[in-house]
Amino acid sequence: MARRNSRDLLLMASHRRKGGITKVLGSAVLPWRRERVLFERLHGNLAAAALAVPLCFTTFLMKAQAYDLVLRNGTVYDGSGSAPFMADVAVSGDKIADVGSIPANAGRVELDVQGLAVAPGFINMLSWACESLIADGRAQSDVRQGVTLEVMGEGESFGPLNPAMKESMQNRQGDLTYLVEWNTLGEYLDHLVRRGVSVNVASFVGATTVRIHEIGYSNRRPTQAELDRMTRLVKHAMEEGALGVSSALIYAPGCYARTDELIALAKAAAACDGVYISHLRSEGDRLLEALDEFITIAREARCRSEIYHFKVAGQSNWPKLDDAISRIESARAAGLKITANMYTYTAAGTGLNATMPTWVQEGGFDAWLRKLRDPNIRAKLKKEMNQPGKDWENYYLAVGSPQGILLAGFRNEKLKHLTGLTLAQVAAARKSSPEDTIFDLILEDGSRVDAVFFLISEENLRRQLQLPWVSFGSDEAAFMPDGVFLRSMPHPRAYGNFARLLGKYVRDEKLIPLQEAIRRLTALPAENLKLDRRGRLGKGFYADIVVFDPETVRDFATYNQPHQYSTGVKHVWVNGVQVIKDGNHTGAKPGRIVRGPGYKGPAPR
Repeated sequence: MARRNSRDLLLMASHRRKGGITKVLGSAVLPWRRERVLFERLHGNLAAAALAVPLCFTTFLMKAQAYDLVLRNGTVYDGSGSAPFMADVAVSGDKIADVGSIPANAGRVELDVQGLAVAPGFINMLSWACESLIADGRAQSDVRQGVTLEVMGEGESFGPLNPAMKESMQNRQGDLTYLVEWNTLGEYLDHLVRRGVSVNVASFVGATTVRIHEIGYSNRRPTQAELDRMTRLVKHAMEEGALGVSSALIYAPGCYARTDELIALAKAAAACDGVYISHLRSEGDRLLEALDEFITIAREARCRSEIYHFKVAGQSNWPKLDDAISRIESARAAGLKITANMYTYTAAGTGLNATMPTWVQEGGFDAWLRKLRDPNIRAKLKKEMNQPGKDWENYYLAVGSPQGILLAGFRNEKLKHLTGLTLAQVAAARKSSPEDTIFDLILEDGSRVDAVFFLISEENLRRQLQLPWVSFGSDEAAFMPDGVFLRSMPHPRAYGNFARLLGKYVRDEKLIPLQEAIRRLTALPAENLKLDRRGRLGKGFYADIVVFDPETVRDFATYNQPHQYSTGVKHVWVNGVQVIKDGNHTGAKPGRIVRGPGYKGPAPR
């Protein structure tokens, strides 16, 4: 027994690694079996062997402390908003092991990033990469801007789905086609990660989605039994890892939800420490009233709450920004945890359904198409489209003229040549009114027809950029300028939203300091969502890291030529795996699901 204990003293200098135990002795690294033979030869002179242990152990420690990656001499923006500092960043596995002065030659891979900014990976607070990541998990247009987390689920999420919803999702697909092989939101996120994604993924559960699940497309209040089932669906999604519940209140059927319904769903999310996030019921004519409703929901549900793509739509409404900001900041001062996100462009992107009242869309897509074929309904719609919307958001009026609507995406091959033209141009070519052209395009395409609407003030955008409680989201999918993605014309924010912030507004116009912009791309959203060890460069945090050149970062995408990558991001790591190297994609897909605080599954590593 004494002999075995003596041997155990020597084995304290052993190092466990994959493939077995190794021991450092002098300059040699000996496998376990050879070590046993050596021990048997040495055990008779145990005192001499014991004297050798300190030197061997010191050598072992130097070896054991080697990091997988050390980024040297970078300018570190740690996400806190504090002033940047020169430091090294060490990574072991999927975590940041240290930030500071790292001993020389301590990394298996060492990279000198002198002159470059080193920051936490950026969080895209409003992503529509739900389908594009199925088609191509590399998320090229986003990750090349430094995005390492896509947060999806604005109003509608890819679960929970009932059989009718799955059938509709399968049949309504456009250029991107896929099998709907999941039922719940958690199963969808698992599906993405199994297929392989280069970025991390997360999602809200859509209030519209749970409404369709139980009520369909009817414009009515849910019964108490239906509402109870809806709240249970939210609770289940939260336990699967949803970040909260989301609403999109200008679109049917989400707009049919009354305030009390939304409060009930927000309470269900709040019970799991989740967020209520909303595309307000109005961003234009009734913006202030919509804000009051949003604040009421936040207060009554006692829920952290966020506004999607905060803006003031339509020139006649632009002066409302000061009042809107005042209401939000008053609510924050009163103790409500309210934040917002935005994109960095003066045009919105949505469908032509936003040009007409929501009553025509009741009953679902097929019912909408039938109504658009009715001459009497078309006449009624034309009249309402040219008046301020009493209970709907009228994007047709908000843009000022048909020249302010750019057609961006069609399903029908025969209509794809119209991509990139304005509504005014197409109406003139067809010798038709703009209103009839909208109706006809929707009917011919069998879709809502994607479009870009120019309705935001550049002056207001600059003002919003300076608000400390505003983060950023692209409100777009993640594309690449190749293959099936070239069949449509996305909003340029898909390729440039984050680079435009850092280049145009931070470096060139100096609206906010770079460290503040990075805080609002990283720690601010991570803390709002209560994400586990994301959003900071600090020991123990996940190694989502972006290295970029503040002097050259720039967006190139335009409304007419959107499929152009931004530049200036040199390297990106996701969970410690390099995804962008010297500005090019490595092909790696180390992305994971990032879950909210209500998650009930196995603990993350």
